[in-house]
Amino acid sequence: MSAKTLFLVCNAHLDPVWLWEWEEGAAEALSTFRTAAQLCEEFKEFVFNHNEAVLYQWIEDYEPDLFTKIKKLIRNRKWHIMGGWYLQPDCNLPSGESLVRQILVGKRYFKKKFGTEPTTAVNLDPFGHTRGLVQILKKSGYSSYLFCRPDPKELKLPGDDFIWVGYDGSEILAHRARYHYNSQKGKAKDRVKNWMKENPDQQTGILLWGIGDHGGGPSRIDLEKLRELITEKSGWKVRHGIPEDYFRIIGQRKDRLPRYDQDINPWAVGCYTTMALVKQGHRQLENSYFMAEKMVTLAALQGLLDYPRKELHEALEDLLFCEFHDILPGSSIPGVEVHTLQRMGHGLEILSRLKAKAFFALLSGQQQAEEGEFPVFVYNPHPYPVKETIICEFQPYEPNEDRNIVRVPEVSEGDGRIIPSQMEKESSNIAVDWRKKVVFQAELKPSQLSRFSCRLKEEELKSEKKERKKRSLVFQSGNREVVINRKTGLVDRYCINGYDFLNSRSFCALAIEDYPDPWGMLVRGFRNVKGSFMLMTKEESARFAGISASELEPVRIIEDGPVRTIVEALFKYKNSAICQRYKIPRKGSEFEVEILVFWSEKDCMLKISVPTPFKDGSCKGQVAYGVEDFKREGEELIAQKWIAASSSDKKYALTVINSGIYGFDYAEGELRLSLLRPAGYSAHPVGEGIPIVPQDRFEPRIDQGMRTFRFWINGGKAADRQKKIDHEALIKNEALMTLSCFPSGEGKKIHPGILLGDPVVQVTAIKMAEGKKWLLIRFFEPTGKKRKTDISIPFLKTSFDVSLGGFEIKTVAVDLDTKEVFEVDLMERRLKKG
Repeated sequence: MSAKTLFLVCNAHLDPVWLWEWEEGAAEALSTFRTAAQLCEEFKEFVFNHNEAVLYQWIEDYEPDLFTKIKKLIRNRKWHIMGGWYLQPDCNLPSGESLVRQILVGKRYFKKKFGTEPTTAVNLDPFGHTRGLVQILKKSGYSSYLFCRPDPKELKLPGDDFIWVGYDGSEILAHRARYHYNSQKGKAKDRVKNWMKENPDQQTGILLWGIGDHGGGPSRIDLEKLRELITEKSGWKVRHGIPEDYFRIIGQRKDRLPRYDQDINPWAVGCYTTMALVKQGHRQLENSYFMAEKMVTLAALQGLLDYPRKELHEALEDLLFCEFHDILPGSSIPGVEVHTLQRMGHGLEILSRLKAKAFFALLSGQQQAEEGEFPVFVYNPHPYPVKETIICEFQPYEPNEDRNIVRVPEVSEGDGRIIPSQMEKESSNIAVDWRKKVVFQAELKPSQLSRFSCRLKEEELKSEKKERKKRSLVFQSGNREVVINRKTGLVDRYCINGYDFLNSRSFCALAIEDYPDPWGMLVRGFRNVKGSFMLMTKEESARFAGISASELEPVRIIEDGPVRTIVEALFKYKNSAICQRYKIPRKGSEFEVEILVFWSEKDCMLKISVPTPFKDGSCKGQVAYGVEDFKREGEELIAQKWIAASSSDKKYALTVINSGIYGFDYAEGELRLSLLRPAGYSAHPVGEGIPIVPQDRFEPRIDQGMRTFRFWINGGKAADRQKKIDHEALIKNEALMTLSCFPSGEGKKIHPGILLGDPVVQVTAIKMAEGKKWLLIRFFEPTGKKRKTDISIPFLKTSFDVSLGGFEIKTVAVDLDTKEVFEVDLMERRLKKG
């Protein structure tokens, strides 16, 4: 019988940031890689493994001689590029497209610099893994996946070796390294012996080792002891190796491995919510990047500007860095939070300038404004028509000095037809009739600018109508009714066609028992209610609003017109307050809830209660390139841009779109949306009875102060909601760009960008290929059903059909020279036909 084989995979667990800032991370990378290179040269049997392109960039920038030495070691197979990603991101919070770019940027860097491409993806430290990863990995050229968390205490898997099955049916070999990734100095030999003792029946094994959480990796003493162990007669062939060695062997028996068709969660469920400011900034940067990329691509291809590869890449690296698994989950120190917000701001500034450049370029061919006209242009980046509420501020040349009249905007479409609009309070606080904010609802043509004309007409200033003090505010529009209780400030009814989608006291803010650990590593959920926000008194409302009057009604209509009504309600809980605004359009079934939180609590999580009548129903939500049917009732869950609660008969569904939250729970028909966790910075539990944060001083807590959250609520037939929710969520997040400006009247008329026949299909990316003259369009099917759609690109005079399986990602390339249309993988390599 041949000897059993154990592969020792040495790595250095080196977080770019965590309890330290990036400069210290870079310094440790230099030290660790320097030591590893020296030991690779000294021990001929030893192979060092490391991933994360960002660390190699630091070596290249700050110690080029070491970078050259590493290149030589890689050529001699003494140093292995492991994993191949830009860094180890959180694997639940980023969108599917962000995860694609983590791989694309990382793999391209390693291929360019070292001529190598790993086939095993590696994420050792992230806190969980979305099932959407499977298809992404498969279509990025990987055949296997190595991870550590969650360990067997948190998640029972069918085995440490298994076939992971994705939403679309894709499959990949996976291994959970249950002994995790690091070892103590001088203890690697003991670690190996313990592994062999605990796994006597294994024929093939893999064991990770390497010192520390702050770099370290191999040590001379460990390598000397392992050299002794390798020569011992133990019944095992022990050798230094790489992850691909292990998967090459177990891949030979993959037909006998168990299959697993779920996500790999949960662990550290508090990280779904902790550090909300970073999470919101990430969502904003993510949305801005993919929208800007679409805009500049379509503008460049029509000859309006040069494609800004350098600027896009710089902003993309900002996004990817901020997705690191101790940044985005919120488990780092205050200095890392500050740097992250700074880096997000850097990326957002680049993208703001690119969007503006594309927007002004796309104004080409627009007529000059007429006398008295304020043109309003709205860019729809989506390849299908969008019906949306448009909000635009503009500046008349002079203020109106006549206090008896007010200038009211009137909006018309291109054909001169007047459309309903209303004037609302502008962002500034200058008490003269000058700056204007106009709100109107319009249907926008796909993938192009739409123009509206705004003119000011004078009206006699009317005194404000006094509200009739009924017990409830009732808003009826067509088949929809929304009822807000004046006594509670909460929604008591939301009904469509006579069917109720919410129970009373909806959108109540709950104070939930919590503790200072930002990871939430000792819990699986947050369900114990300590209290709830209550409506302020008139006197409290006046003090909170900062007005001169002694009283202010805590529930008031603050805007009302032919487009929408806005109701404001003010709440309090201990030292915290909430200003909650319900924005209810005159048409359609959707309404918005905007929540401004002024948070000063400790050891207390903030959730919003959304009780539905679907007590025995189900819950699902958007995840990275997939939709998850959630089973863990009452536990903390994670989703991206939307979640949905469905009736037990699957006929009806309530959907909730968000602008930047991820955590929630669901039990007995009630959704609880997680907004804030005032945890301690990097406050790691270390043992029972030991306080998590110091008890002898003040320590800052995360997410104190003001935060804003937005949610869009809609209900209807479940089948209809399922078809529409993904593109509705994309529209809210990759929002329309609106600007009042005055075109020159010059230039050629611009064609629409890309037109899509089936709006259910998502276009998640429009970009130029890396290093090639190909236009790339990424499609995703979000309902789990086969679809076929037609695509038209008017400015290229090209059209084609795309067929998609359920939850399939498909990337199509158009060669700009030949107009040939063909499919590529996620690494932008042409696929062979058949």
